[in-house]
Formats: sequence, structure tokens, C-alpha cells
Amino acid sequence: MPAILGTGEHRYRVVENFAKLPDGWQLTDVASVAVDSKDHVYVFNRGAHPMVVLDREGNFLRSFGEGLFSRAHGLHIDADDNLYCTDDGDHTVRKCTTDGKVLLTIGIPAKPTPFMSGEPFHRCTHTALSPKGEIYVSDGYGNARVHKYTPDGKLIKSWGEPGTDPGQFNIVHNIATDADGWVYVADRENHRVQVFNGEGKYETQWNNLHRPCALCCCGGGKSPTFVIGELGPGLAVNRKVPNLGPRLSIVDATGKRIARLGGEEGPGVASGKFLAPHGIALDSKGDIYVGEVGVTDWKTSFPDEEMPAFVRGTRCLQKLERLQE
Repeated sequence: MPAILGTGEHRYRVVENFAKLPDGWQLTDVASVAVDSKDHVYVFNRGAHPMVVLDREGNFLRSFGEGLFSRAHGLHIDADDNLYCTDDGDHTVRKCTTDGKVLLTIGIPAKPTPFMSGEPFHRCTHTALSPKGEIYVSDGYGNARVHKYTPDGKLIKSWGEPGTDPGQFNIVHNIATDADGWVYVADRENHRVQVFNGEGKYETQWNNLHRPCALCCCGGGKSPTFVIGELGPGLAVNRKVPNLGPRLSIVDATGKRIARLGGEEGPGVASGKFLAPHGIALDSKGDIYVGEVGVTDWKTSFPDEEMPAFVRGTRCLQKLERLQE
């Protein structure tokens, strides 16, 4: 029986075996997902076919990016169905059409800036757009910065530095914006989401999160909600501690938690469990697509267990179908 997650108006059924791929294909570490205006699902993964496109029933449509992307990390899609693909292995952001034509490249391929220099990019992680189409880039693993660009890729400003104080970051892992231009940054290893205005001024932060990794702003208008993917414990000493994730949390625009999906008993491959939720997207029906880096994270979560073959297959992509009241 498929698992049911959540309560009340936030109840979801796990869709078993969602992705239907060509024979011999695998989705290895789904770093991010996005959904276009046709409810087509773009699966940015670290396998041989970096961008796999599915319909909302999971049927294979096409792929692209072979030979282009080094290591998939972040994916954002705009109102015109342009894809912003963040490659942390190549230190670039590429704006692409839905069939893979590259329209814009920000960053110098394969040439990172010096570690923690603050200059873009050193293992950038994700993108988001302002209401005017300006591009925010979270940067990332080798920097502790957010960069703001014009729509055609010219740097406007940057902010952030290593640390734990407001406006400082410890792995700036994901970024989102809302219709009013607020900027939300998943500050992963500081266990918080920080909120800034469009010019980088710190406003507030959301706490009571565990290694927030994925970040998705849902709905427009003045009262958006957010779905946050939280990683589980990353240390041997707390690896088996319950109620730390991995899980999804749904919060309102003030950061107040309104629902939580999974995570009470730690990571797993059974229906209703998560491995490492790294990317999240919603379709027009409110269904949630979760990309997981389960292959990379397997040894962290299960150092003494052999990884099942299906994890290096389609298990790194999950669909949660919203149940109507």
C-alpha cells in the first residue's frame, strides 16, 4: 500500500514507481526538479542523461545536457519556461530552453574563483529571480555569498560571508524569491533560512529546521507557502537519533510550520521515507516532486549497509500526490 504522509489539508499519497525511463536508464542523484507551464517535470540529475523530462504521469518525453553539464545541483524555471541550471561542478549557471538550447552562461566553465574569495563562482548551488527578472545565485560550497545579476548576466552586487551571525552563511545551499521580491536563503549548516530584501538587507530568519537543503516557494500573492527539504543527521554521533529527518516541512510566509512530512524514524527507502531531499517542485495540482541525492548520501546514512540497486535507478525521484479533503 502506498504511504500517506501529512495530516488535514496537507495529506499526500506517495506515488510508487513514478518515473518510467527507457530501458537501461538511471536517475543517479536527482539534485533538483522543476515543473513547466505544461506540468512537464524536469529532472536534473547526476547520471548519464543530466536533464530528463517527464510528463506528470512519469512518462519519458526527452533528455538533454549530455556532455554539457558536469555536476547537476540547482534548477529553476521562470514564467516563460526558461530553465536556469546551476552546475556546481562546472561553477556556472546556464539559462536554457526546454529542449536544451543554451541562451546565457554566467560564470567561466571549469574555472572556479579562489575558495571563500567572495568572487563568483566557487561551486554555486541554485538560482531565483526577482519580480524584474534579476537573477540571484547562491554560492555555495566554496563561497558564502549571494550574487545578484541583471537579466542578461551582468553582476549588480553580492552579499554574505562565512559565519553564524545574521547575513553570514555556512553553506548557502538554496535560494527562492516571492512575488514581493523577498529573498529566502537556505543556510544549510546553520540550520536556518534567512530572509533578505531584494538589496540584500537582512530582515529575519526561520529556525527550528535541520540542515535545510531544498527550498520551494509555492503560490503567488501576499501569502505564499514554502516547502523545505531537510537533510537528516550527517555525523556518526547523531546518525540514529530520531525526529531529525530527512523530511519535508511546509511553512507559511513567516516561517511558521503548518505541516511536516516524514522524518520521525530517520532515512529509508520504504514508501513514505526520504533519503536526502535536495530539490523540490510543485505542479498545477499541488503535487510535490522530490529530488533526492540518495546515492551520494547513502554512506552517510547507512555506512554499514549495501545500497540497493534501485536507489541507483529511479528511487532518487519521488512524487507525492496531494489528497483532496
